[in-house]
Amino acid sequence: MILSAVVTKEGKFYVALAPDIDVASQGDTIEDALSNLKEAIDLYFEDEDSIRPEINERPIITLIEASP
Repeated sequence: MILSAVVTKEGKFYVALAPDIDVASQGDTIEDALSNLKEAIDLYFEDEDSIRPEINERPIITLIEASP
């Protein structure tokens, strides 16, 4: 299963989020955050009651500029 991942920097850590299943993790580097996210996702799917999304298409993730 391929899931989306969004990485942001929050303070001195990188936070990785899988929005398809609302699972997140963090790390000192982007690579650490993504590795930790993969581990968190694996643990999430070990739970028999976890929600397994039907993903037909990849989401479009982009940036927009908004007025403050």
